[in-house]
Amino acid sequence: MKIDIDLRPAGTACDLLAAKSGLPKGRIKDAMNKGAVWLKSKRGGLRRLRRATAALRPGDHIELYYDGEILSAKPPQAKCLADRVSYSVWHKPAGLLSQGTKYGDHCSLLRQAELFFTPPREAFLVHRLDREVEGVMLVAHGSKSAAGLSALFEKKVIVKRYRAEVLGLAGEAGSEGRIDLPLDGKPAITEYRVASCDPENNSTRVEIVIQTGRLHQIRRHFEMIGHPVMGDPKYGKGNKNREGIRLAAVSLQFVSPDTGEKVYFSLPD
Repeated sequence: MKIDIDLRPAGTACDLLAAKSGLPKGRIKDAMNKGAVWLKSKRGGLRRLRRATAALRPGDHIELYYDGEILSAKPPQAKCLADRVSYSVWHKPAGLLSQGTKYGDHCSLLRQAELFFTPPREAFLVHRLDREVEGVMLVAHGSKSAAGLSALFEKKVIVKRYRAEVLGLAGEAGSEGRIDLPLDGKPAITEYRVASCDPENNSTRVEIVIQTGRLHQIRRHFEMIGHPVMGDPKYGKGNKNREGIRLAAVSLQFVSPDTGEKVYFSLPD
């Protein structure tokens, strides 16, 4: 349910949304806390409104994006691998969004990172992983850190390593390959090394480094060469399973913009 309200009478956000939507105030408060209510005021742009008792002024505009199924979802919990103050490093589990949507952000890594520290810190997204994929992620704490880390990703100086299990026998153990097929009309480069083959299950375990960051690059590239990622719900045929997608972002390596030191973060064994 979406409700747009141009406010003329004074009142709190919770009261007005409950009156307009017909939903109990308890549900409205829960939706606000989980990031499903947005405010646009004359003084600023669109932002999430979480405080139920917030006083609204004439001319304010609020939106409620209500989806009971999304709001009742219990997200998996991310694990903080390292705290570098200006940024933190996380193990994002499969099933957790990188960031929220208009319908809420309680099922996102970004929101969990905001609430993890005491006192809570600002959290800025500097890169993404697909919801289905687990892996190492950075979260910036502050606009300066966000700009510095984002610049590293844009300059492609962060080494991102992935691990995947793909359908079929993609080569002998130790062999290397390179996929340079364009995606969406843009250059895309995926390099990989065969770690092991499993003829019994007709699958191959590969270690991957991507030189570009196109949408679903690894998943699309391996489907294009006939070896889709096992368990991928969107790409490939004959590769579906019940365990989920067999793809993980296993490590990040870069020179810290804060200290100039070379840092390396990886998933626990």
